[in-house]
Amino acid sequence: MRAFFIHELARCESTAIGEGTRIWAFAHILPGASIGADCNISDHVFIENDVIIGDRVTVKCGVQLWDGVRIEDDAFIGPNATFSNDVFPRSKQPPEEFLRTLVGRGASIGSNATILPGIVLGAECMVGAGAVVTESIPPKAIVAGNPARISGYVATPASSSRALLSDPGSSSTDDLERRVDLGVGAASLWHIPSFRDMRGSLIAAEMERDLPFLPVRIFSVYDVPSYKVRGEHAHRECHQLLIATRGAVSVVVDDSTVSREVRLDRPYLGLHIPPRVWAIQYQFTPDAVLLVLASHAYDAGDYIRDYDEFLSIVHPG
Repeated sequence: MRAFFIHELARCESTAIGEGTRIWAFAHILPGASIGADCNISDHVFIENDVIIGDRVTVKCGVQLWDGVRIEDDAFIGPNATFSNDVFPRSKQPPEEFLRTLVGRGASIGSNATILPGIVLGAECMVGAGAVVTESIPPKAIVAGNPARISGYVATPASSSRALLSDPGSSSTDDLERRVDLGVGAASLWHIPSFRDMRGSLIAAEMERDLPFLPVRIFSVYDVPSYKVRGEHAHRECHQLLIATRGAVSVVVDDSTVSREVRLDRPYLGLHIPPRVWAIQYQFTPDAVLLVLASHAYDAGDYIRDYDEFLSIVHPG
């Protein structure tokens, strides 16, 4: 008795099929393909030789998975999603090696989306129906359009910074709440002392009283195209305080369990990002200037740039 199901009208030439997997009518799987356990391969799916599919993956009708495609556990591939593996295809002129395309753990691809070759779809990302994906997608990002652009992040409620901290009004912030925890690790929103009168506005901070740490480095980020994403890393030891001194930017903070998005759009609002909290900045307005205060001098080794590595650090073992 086989530990998997193959419909009588399907053709499965591979023996590397996991327990509990179901392969439905008119699907064709070549001998070199590997499919994990408890997968669902729907009608009219074609899978080439150099394809590896993890466990609990769903591939809906009309999908072709070409050589070089790798699909990790729990991914969902919607109806008629299209993959490619050759940047410059010519008839009867295959490349020496096909480009590798990776669909990360838990990722979802909507119907009729097109995935260009050689890119990575990050873990738990979501590709909208009909999107044309031309660049790699960060973990948990939601993308749509042609070309696909990031419109949000999965399971990340957005909050207005002004809703979290009161407007300072016409005088100072002396009587206002200075700090609000975001419930994401030790990340918090800070109200930098600000003053306003008929001559204009001013913000001022005494380093050891009004800030969450003593800065040793300052830098600014500006002229960022609105569709670009920055950050996408955590730090091992360094603290950062982000302030949109002009314009606005959305920041996602993620402690691996909970994530939250905050819109920084006032120069007296600072977002404290402590070590071991993943952070992403996106949706920059054209005039945005993001000031960053850091607790440590620049150290490339302090950065955690891979999300899977970040997960292994915050959840060792």
